[in-house]
Amino acid sequence: MHRAPHHRSRTRRGTAAALLAGAMAATLLGGTSATAGPAPDPRSPGTTTLSLPSPPGGANVRVLVFHASAGQEPPTVDAGIAAIEQIGLTGPAAGRFRTEATDDASVFTNAKRLGRYNAVVFLTGGGDVLDPEQEAGLEAYMEAGGGFVGIHDAARTEPYSDWFTGLVGARPTTSPAAVQRAVVEVGDRLHPATKSLPLNWKRPDKWLNWSVNPSGSVHTVARVKENSYQPGQGANGWDHPVSWCRDYDGGRSFYTGMGGTADSFAETDFRDHLRGALAWTSRTSQADCKATVTANYTAQRVTRPNQPGRNDQIGEPHGLVAAPDGRILYIGRGGADSSQPVVTDWNNPDIGKGKGEIHVYEPKTEKVTLAGALTVFGNKGGGDELTKNEEGLLGIELDPEFQTNGWVYLHYTPHSRIDRDTHMAERYVSRFTLDPATNKLDTASEKVLLKWPVQIHSCCHSGGGMAFDSKGNLYIATGDNNSSGFSSGYSGNNPQPNFKGVSFADARRTAGNTNNLNGKILRIHPEDDGTYTLPEGNLFTGEEPDEGGGKTRGEIYVMGVRNPARIFVDRTTDILYAGWVGPDAGSPSTTWGPAKYDTFAAITKAGNHGWPFCMGNNQPYRDRNLPDPSVPLGWYDCARPKNESPNNDGLVNLPPVTPNTIWYSPQGGGPDYPRDAAGVPSYKVEEQKLLLPWLKGGGQATMNGPVYRFDDATGDPAVRWPAYWDGKWFVGDFYDGDQPRHAVLTDPKTVGKGGLPVHAESLKKIVPVGTDGIRNLMDWKFAPDGSLYVLDYGRGFFTSDSRSALWRVTYKGGGPTPAADQLARKAAQQ
Repeated sequence: MHRAPHHRSRTRRGTAAALLAGAMAATLLGGTSATAGPAPDPRSPGTTTLSLPSPPGGANVRVLVFHASAGQEPPTVDAGIAAIEQIGLTGPAAGRFRTEATDDASVFTNAKRLGRYNAVVFLTGGGDVLDPEQEAGLEAYMEAGGGFVGIHDAARTEPYSDWFTGLVGARPTTSPAAVQRAVVEVGDRLHPATKSLPLNWKRPDKWLNWSVNPSGSVHTVARVKENSYQPGQGANGWDHPVSWCRDYDGGRSFYTGMGGTADSFAETDFRDHLRGALAWTSRTSQADCKATVTANYTAQRVTRPNQPGRNDQIGEPHGLVAAPDGRILYIGRGGADSSQPVVTDWNNPDIGKGKGEIHVYEPKTEKVTLAGALTVFGNKGGGDELTKNEEGLLGIELDPEFQTNGWVYLHYTPHSRIDRDTHMAERYVSRFTLDPATNKLDTASEKVLLKWPVQIHSCCHSGGGMAFDSKGNLYIATGDNNSSGFSSGYSGNNPQPNFKGVSFADARRTAGNTNNLNGKILRIHPEDDGTYTLPEGNLFTGEEPDEGGGKTRGEIYVMGVRNPARIFVDRTTDILYAGWVGPDAGSPSTTWGPAKYDTFAAITKAGNHGWPFCMGNNQPYRDRNLPDPSVPLGWYDCARPKNESPNNDGLVNLPPVTPNTIWYSPQGGGPDYPRDAAGVPSYKVEEQKLLLPWLKGGGQATMNGPVYRFDDATGDPAVRWPAYWDGKWFVGDFYDGDQPRHAVLTDPKTVGKGGLPVHAESLKKIVPVGTDGIRNLMDWKFAPDGSLYVLDYGRGFFTSDSRSALWRVTYKGGGPTPAADQLARKAAQQ
């Protein structure tokens, strides 16, 4: 290591003559030159130029550590220089480098010297350490393709320079001075600076707060969890970046707010963090530092408003699926536009009659075809829960061999099968054939795979999503279709309300019943002849001898879900991802239990997910029963739940409840409470702890999304989302306020066991919210080209309107940097 002499008392001495001499010397080094003028500075009216090789440095990699300070040198300098030197001398040979250190800022006006460094590290204290010419030299260095690493107090350096603010990405505001142990969540699992770090990295440091949150303008690779320490007055909230990177002004910039203590540089993990940052900035490794920069995404509406009185573009948006050839098929539930009649009189044979429409969007031609329509029960308009209805065309999925057989699976409520006397209907899962040449659905080709009864006297919660796994098993999400208005919005367990003997307010008859297909996620294996078989590993075989036998259904994979409108199976792992809407209680009750929880779950095996006995992380409701359902009984036991409803014809003794991954209420995300000796939460708001501070509810309706899988072979580089998102689970809500619209990362060690997400990335600027954005998210899926398609429901309910639309979100940031031909060493490409 070479460390230049200290010049703590130097004066500003850059001159045009010296710069010119340096520029002349630089021409002797060869290579392409880049020039830059200084950032606007009130101290210097003139401009200068500096010529540097582009990119700076070469295969003999050198890193410059610059450690000047306007005041006293920080105690971290010696430890930081020693750590960087050691990093350069160790590890694989292809990543090694030579370290030189100086506090002499004249290096930035010496083109011959500056041009030989692959990266520059600012291990500086605060204050103004560069004069205008020196800053212009640093700017020219970046424009030539140089690399920059800023550590901790580097964010306080050059406080009057807007260009340097952009280089480091953010400036500190009021921050705690004490060293505190905190948890860093490491969301980027691909960047060389973070890919080897723990998902939850616990370490002590001095944590900086930011005057302006840089998220969206930089690519954040790690955040610090504010609920793990005391962030003080300048706290940033759940999104508190601590390390980030960006392609800046022609070069590469990496900044970490860590490294505020000398001890940091002795940590193995922190050294690995710096090693990866230096690998990218010095061009021995590639990385994508554009993946979460908002400006790299474009959201475009691809369907037009319907022509008056016609659903030529879109029906009442309810679900979509992407075909392997890029076509997008999307469905309308059954609500008509405002010009169409709505029949609510049960004496009228046309009560609730509507059209469940299937449209096809062709990206190549940008044209929409109305493929077909089913006559459904589902057009009753709005009103209370004994008037409105959410039945209709509820789900769509394509056969794994769709490209050759054209088979489309539809989940719907046929109008022809309703009983106006008993207010009962049947739900169908049927297979149809689509003509690929005309994009028309052959409704006469229907093969009914599965059907079951549903009550349609009351609304809501019909479910509807479908998905195939890698083994050709079809998952079918069904809602419990009960009113929550007779239990004050808490557990749907009131056994009393009924119509002609069928309960419509007791979810123990449906979701909590092992002998009923409602409030479930079913799993079947469709056969070519239009029948189905049952795969191994479902929750029940259908032949359990328990309690006398005949009390289970073999199609059930998951029980205890309320309204799973959207499900997704990641065919890479075959993990099932689901979300369901909760009941209506606005706050928790010490008598009845939790407030409404909307829920997401990553499901790795068959199980009971709780409704209507338990919600969230196994928070129980209170039982009630006849003769007086208003009188509370005991708390449900989530480990040994019992269904003792008089409306239950299934097992009394149920499988234990599996806790869920994400839950949120009007009070916030992941509410949890102290528990008594029996495990019952206090349900006192003043005692709650919010385990998921990045979200909350209010008006809330989960819309589960996909898990993205980056495919370098089939994706279109011009539009596909980058590899950063690979393996991340997209969770959203119908509404766009504080509700979730995030990509989350789960821990493989705890996924499927109720483990909380370890990282959440907001998508609200990428999948834009607001009046002119995607305000009412109804469904979202990735197409084979790697672009994201999103359905916006529109601004009304039980209808389609001018804002009902299919959108496409594409990425234009390009691939990782530096380009392969600019890597310092060929070995780095391996």
